[in-house]
Amino acid sequence: MFNKELEKILPLIEKPARYIGNEPGSIIKDKTRVDVSFAFCFPDIYEIGMSHLGMKILYSLINSQEYALCERVFAPAADMENILRKNNIPLFSLESKTPLSKFDIIGFTLQYELSYTNILNMLNLSHIPFRSAERKDTFPLIIGGGPCCCNPEPVAEFFDLFVLGEGEEVTLEILEKVRSHKKKGTKKKALLKELSKIPGVYVPSLYDILYNENGTVKKIKAKSGAPEKITKRIIWDLDKVYFPENFVVPFIETVHDRAVHEIFRGCIRGCRFCQAGFIYRPIREKSVETIEKQSKTLCANTGYDELSLSSLSSSDYTKITELLERLLGWTANAKINVALPSLRIDGFSDELKEKLALIRRAGLTFAPEAGTQRLRDVINKNITEDEIHRTARNAFAGGWSTVKLYFMLGLPTETDEDIKGIAKLSQDIVNEFYKNPDKPKGKSVKVTISVSSFVPKPFTPFQWEAQDTEQSFLRKQELLRECIRTKKVSVNVHNTGMSLMEAVLARGDRRLSSVLEEAYKAGCIFDSWDDHFNLQKWFNAFVKVGLTPEFYANRKRNLNETFPWDHLDFGIDKDFLIREYKASQKGRTTPNCRTKCSRCGANNLPGGQSDACC
Repeated sequence: MFNKELEKILPLIEKPARYIGNEPGSIIKDKTRVDVSFAFCFPDIYEIGMSHLGMKILYSLINSQEYALCERVFAPAADMENILRKNNIPLFSLESKTPLSKFDIIGFTLQYELSYTNILNMLNLSHIPFRSAERKDTFPLIIGGGPCCCNPEPVAEFFDLFVLGEGEEVTLEILEKVRSHKKKGTKKKALLKELSKIPGVYVPSLYDILYNENGTVKKIKAKSGAPEKITKRIIWDLDKVYFPENFVVPFIETVHDRAVHEIFRGCIRGCRFCQAGFIYRPIREKSVETIEKQSKTLCANTGYDELSLSSLSSSDYTKITELLERLLGWTANAKINVALPSLRIDGFSDELKEKLALIRRAGLTFAPEAGTQRLRDVINKNITEDEIHRTARNAFAGGWSTVKLYFMLGLPTETDEDIKGIAKLSQDIVNEFYKNPDKPKGKSVKVTISVSSFVPKPFTPFQWEAQDTEQSFLRKQELLRECIRTKKVSVNVHNTGMSLMEAVLARGDRRLSSVLEEAYKAGCIFDSWDDHFNLQKWFNAFVKVGLTPEFYANRKRNLNETFPWDHLDFGIDKDFLIREYKASQKGRTTPNCRTKCSRCGANNLPGGQSDACC
């Protein structure tokens, strides 16, 4: 009956392929023959969610277990949502068209703070109560994972548990526990207590949050035998970790429509604004042999003609030249392009340039982040002006004529001279193109600078810093535009209101669950989309709850303040972050992890190896 209803509504929507499933590589199991069912929910549209490597890995991993199934669910676009509500059809999975509420476990990936209201919308479309305290034993277990779980407190009231860190091993442990308790008929409260004993599992209902009179967190109190601190899960041997032999291949084009292979996890650099660079520590590499074998299998099974090598900084892979030689040995004949994103400016060597010249040419992307050397030292970018110029010369000599540069406004200690420095550096790169005798003939240079707004994040040395006000960001954006005096350079800036809300939710506490609920009721969904975001609705939600966004975003923290995430351990010692914060104030840099270990604490994680970072 449900499929017949679906057949009627699909011709009425813009992109039916978002909802029909049955793509090549999709896995459909008989729900009556498994013990545990898992709905993997991505809180954005199909084209974005299907580009996410984490979903691909866990989807295949869970389905590789005979006793379990995993099906995909994405946030419906506005046209589909309207039809679902009009016809009283609950949100459903792609594989079997099963309503979300009929699964044993609903897993949301928390990739970006501004997707939180989409989670509420997906629950609402499934007729599932928002708050975990309101959901009875008959409702699914709702869990969260992903990078935003380093501070999940703003959505803590909505989830039964969170998974901290890497999910390949802990996900199966959770499934086994749910399977066992399902057979016993255990109540949800007892199950949650048992799940909290699994390393890396955080059950918010087992923690009370006490506040000071000024609104800051006073104490985080564990109860019912829950651990005082929850430590993230980590996979030490990437050659042995599960990786799928096949991906689901969409019928329609997605944001990243290609085969993707993760070559290493973590980052050696320690840029002080970068949350990923800290929470994914320590660095662990996959061997060249494993990458080549798995990539070849993946490309053969999916038929993709592009292979992207995924990491936080691809040029920091210690055997990148050897890896490219091995991959190009068979991808060239198979007409498969190899993409190497996330290049460091100081990693663009002559050897790497030669290998990249054999790959289909596209624009190069680099991230100086700041316009002056002084500010790059403050943020510990560890690249020099000479290296930036040399990289530009090498790129232009190698045949490139399109360069994209990433910068940030509002970084700690920033002055107007630093902003003017962005314009000067961009002009210098244009000049390098025209000075270069080996520049591409008959081509003009194009430099695009993408400028985001600095957002202080948990588990970074800048977690104590205040964010600039919206008015300050707007003034700085205008100053930058005024300083650009060539049509060879184009400027893209980020929505300042969205950056404000990102900062609020990144460092927020549990009271923000009420703000999120009010914002959703006012119509806030797809907040990461410029054409959907409405800052005034968020301001109104804060007023209703009796909180202010400035308290969370624009307030500088004391070094002794208790953070809402202080009971969560991502392997980074707070004392190390304080040392880095103080070093930033003096403009002092810290060597990367391969040059000298800074004793951040990551190697003390369970099962750690003393030489993992070095």
